[in-house]
Amino acid sequence: MAVVSKKIPAPDKVKVKTALLSVFDKTGIVELARALSEQGVRLLSTGGTHKAIAAAGLAVTDVSEVTEFPEIMDGRVKTLHPKVHGGLLAIRDDAEHQAAMKEHGIEGIDLAVINLYPFEDVRKAGGDYPTTVENIDIGGPAMIRASAKNHAYVTTLTDPADYAELLAQLSADAGQTTYDFRKRMAAKAFARTAAYDAMISNWFAEALDIATPRHRVIGGVLREEMRYGENPHQKAAFYVTGENRPGVSTATLLQGKQLSYNNINDTDAAYELVAEFLPEKGPACAIIKHANPCGVATGPSLVEAYKRALACDSVSAFGGIIALNSLLDAETAEEIVKLFTEVIIAPAVSEEAKAIIARKPNLRLLSVGALPDPRAAGLTAKTVSGGLLVQNRDNALVEDMELKVVTKRAPTAQELEDMKFAFRVAKHVKSNAVVYAKDGQTAGIGAGQMSRVDSARIAAIKAEEAAKAMGLAEPLTRGSAVASEAFLPFADGLLSAIAAGATAVIQPGGSMRDQEVIDAANEHNVAMVFTGIRHFRH
Repeated sequence: MAVVSKKIPAPDKVKVKTALLSVFDKTGIVELARALSEQGVRLLSTGGTHKAIAAAGLAVTDVSEVTEFPEIMDGRVKTLHPKVHGGLLAIRDDAEHQAAMKEHGIEGIDLAVINLYPFEDVRKAGGDYPTTVENIDIGGPAMIRASAKNHAYVTTLTDPADYAELLAQLSADAGQTTYDFRKRMAAKAFARTAAYDAMISNWFAEALDIATPRHRVIGGVLREEMRYGENPHQKAAFYVTGENRPGVSTATLLQGKQLSYNNINDTDAAYELVAEFLPEKGPACAIIKHANPCGVATGPSLVEAYKRALACDSVSAFGGIIALNSLLDAETAEEIVKLFTEVIIAPAVSEEAKAIIARKPNLRLLSVGALPDPRAAGLTAKTVSGGLLVQNRDNALVEDMELKVVTKRAPTAQELEDMKFAFRVAKHVKSNAVVYAKDGQTAGIGAGQMSRVDSARIAAIKAEEAAKAMGLAEPLTRGSAVASEAFLPFADGLLSAIAAGATAVIQPGGSMRDQEVIDAANEHNVAMVFTGIRHFRH
């Protein structure tokens, strides 16, 4: 049963007389302890934190002396005691609480500096089940929640970044903290424990193969505040979940200004797409604009892959995002800086390339160190009014699919390669998506149309414009393969692709009118395969 509030007003300022310090991350903890000690604050501590503070020559009391109970069970039980939690939770201005404290020998704790076992790090490192479980902190979250609940009287710090502000308050106001500061730190503390528990619950769901747990929480840590979101009137921030997946959240910004909300969204799309092309099979480049690819290509060298990707739609590529699947070298960098580009992201960057990109100081250059595994499991989430849509990452690869030839004519070896290339790209194009490809290069991309036939037409128009820009006699759609990320519901989309010059088609199949589409393909001697798997992307 909930306790009815006695509505005792919180004091504006509270003097810190006793502090409890218990941290796994000991960054700055000795310096903080020294500053507190110099202000006459009594220090309580536990385990390794106690040892570190004592080793610095500071007076510090072990919590076991306060509780009169030793740490037991390998440290699992040390702070779960009334003398600790009573000291954190007692309402100082409540006569009954004061009487209980006096009766049971409980002393008030005014400051709790707590951070937690590194569950996130152990999970990212791939720790085994017992090791991961052992790094679930119990006492830490309990103390954080207790002190944060009682923020009317207790200051709770969970982040070494806040130590300086605490000390500034204490120095400026005779060892006191303000109610506003305590409220802000309490809010931060509850967010910290919520994110921590979210990580644990999601790990359990993953470890036990529970696809749809009763409660699903996704937590993150603030990476940076942004100037604005998708539009200038929207506030935004970037949070990282701790997922061990190479990409924009793990990248190092080698140069350039802060990435915007749209930059991060587009860069993620670009890097996930280029990762579909394994570097051991050759260099690849993807150019993205508004989360859709303008052009994608492979080549004998990285610079050739870039040139071929750019040729697909050099107009739309202006101000885009360039993703590479291998080390950015000087020759490729020289080509890239000829065009206005927002972001370049690559697994690695040569020193020569860094110097070349430095000529464009506003160009963001990201080095990741690795490519994400397109086959790896994971979750994606999207907010809707009042809820979250959560699903497994689309980790289906065309290389792993059983392709079924449904036409009289089977595709040639080259057509099959072009089909796979086009379908790989279509996976990363907003639906409805139609992609033409030829010889390891996109020839035309139609994205996000309400009608699939319109996507096919737009892609063909893009190919014609690209051919004119390159001075070609005919667009690259002539003799190309075309991919549809979902089934062709009518023959009209196929006929538009055939009119553009496609000779081979790859699509999931599964329409009520599949036979109509197959008949149209046979009539025009076009090869068609079904994948049985679609790649809707919204």
